[in-house]
Amino acid sequence: MADMAKTGSGLFGNEFKYEEPEFRVTNELPDAAGREPKMMLWSYTGNDILGMVPRLQKVATTCEQVPDATGREPKVLLWCFEGNDILGLVPRLEKVSSTCEKLMGGDELYHYHTKIMMKDAKKGGSFEWHQDYGYWYKNGNLRPDLISMFLAVDPCIKENGGLQVLVGSHNGGRVDHTFDGGQQGADKERVEHLKKIYPHYYFNIDSIPGDCILFHCNLLHSSGPNDSAQRRWAFNCSYNKRSNNPVKKHHHPFYHKLDKGKEFVDPATDETVKAGSKGEAIEAK
Repeated sequence: MADMAKTGSGLFGNEFKYEEPEFRVTNELPDAAGREPKMMLWSYTGNDILGMVPRLQKVATTCEQVPDATGREPKVLLWCFEGNDILGLVPRLEKVSSTCEKLMGGDELYHYHTKIMMKDAKKGGSFEWHQDYGYWYKNGNLRPDLISMFLAVDPCIKENGGLQVLVGSHNGGRVDHTFDGGQQGADKERVEHLKKIYPHYYFNIDSIPGDCILFHCNLLHSSGPNDSAQRRWAFNCSYNKRSNNPVKKHHHPFYHKLDKGKEFVDPATDETVKAGSKGEAIEAK
């Protein structure tokens, strides 16, 4: 398996790019994420995403609209269990799930939910400033031991309502959340104070689909309205630690083992064959 780049790039030194079909996470990645930002931009080949776009377009008709504080409505489609279609592949990918586990200290994670966030051209609404843990806390998750992957299906830029964060704001702890329009929003006064401490950063993902951002559940983030002529769709997978199993029943699941896909058999353990010498690794095409 190929190693990741030894050092991160970008403004905060936490941007990594995976170009090989297989890789393993080395210590440099969690070290970079463990520094102040507690987030990273992660770019990898977009084939996984390109393959699921037709399915996204088919299921998007069942989404719900969640009005922002001004009444404009971004759309959300959410499911809790991975399923067996191509949309269920992404949260089970080793390069997603195992990377998130590494960032969270190596403890087992399970799939908490996946959602598609959609902003129509010219009319898509905002997602107000919030922490994911601001409302997941209300679901009976006792600790902020959750992580999310935000994945750009379309270009994700400021003009079409792209993602913005307060870098390092996870260090400010959980902020109280209440309804802001139809959404859960962080206390506005506290957010304004935190803006004076933590850099306000806009992600500009205008390359091919497949760029990802991994971030801790206490990171304050938001996204503005889409006033552009280009739609903005994003795919978001969230994971919870097995050890943080919720203490009450709610609309997301309790712990269930995440099936990460193939697990190759070691020929040395197969008593029905006599294994020969190990061959050279075959590069995936």
